[in-house]
Amino acid sequence: MQQPPALQLATPVRLLVLIGGGEFSFGETREIDEFLVRNMPPDRETIAFLPTASGSAEYATHLGKYFKTFDPAIETINVPVYRGRDVRRAKNLNQLKSAGMIYVGGGVTNALLTTMRDSPADAAMREAAGNGTLIAAIGAGAASFGMHARDMQAIASALPALGWLPQTVIETAFDPQNDTMLRRLMSLPDVKLGIGIPPKTAIAVHSDGTTNILGSGNIAVFRKT
Repeated sequence: MQQPPALQLATPVRLLVLIGGGEFSFGETREIDEFLVRNMPPDRETIAFLPTASGSAEYATHLGKYFKTFDPAIETINVPVYRGRDVRRAKNLNQLKSAGMIYVGGGVTNALLTTMRDSPADAAMREAAGNGTLIAAIGAGAASFGMHARDMQAIASALPALGWLPQTVIETAFDPQNDTMLRRLMSLPDVKLGIGIPPKTAIAVHSDGTTNILGSGNIAVFRKT
């Protein structure tokens, strides 16, 4: 059995789940999503969906219908954070802080990080995480929680990321037969740990930094000596 890594956290969380990818509509992440629903605070059955990486409000609509198949009481709210001014709107920040789960959707890392990094919305998400909100992210969203992330608009380049996991980089949709990008991210001077998460697989990070692996695949872990 694969030994899950212990991770350092730069912000308090109860539970952070990073998903490597997969189509929920085809059932590819069902085991992971069942875990998410089971671990939502029982008195907060609202999912705040962040569409920042994709720019698609329809994403939240489809995801919301899907989560209702697990529990009809769950409500999914699209929190319209698409550009700079959206990260300061009080309604958006309050929806993040009051949710039982914040779900950061996939798409393009550049769009997410340009808007969210060092923003009031990121601060609200951190506050929510510290108050028990489950944080889940998939694809480009999940890749953005380390120190750096792949620049999806420039080959072989990296972007400063959200930094919830210090000295760590995350490559989603990871293919063990082609680890070039993860190794490039690992070459950055302030990085000591690289995690590759394939589709249909997730790593769940608990408050003390311990982790467990969810889904059908295995993660890859690279460490600098």
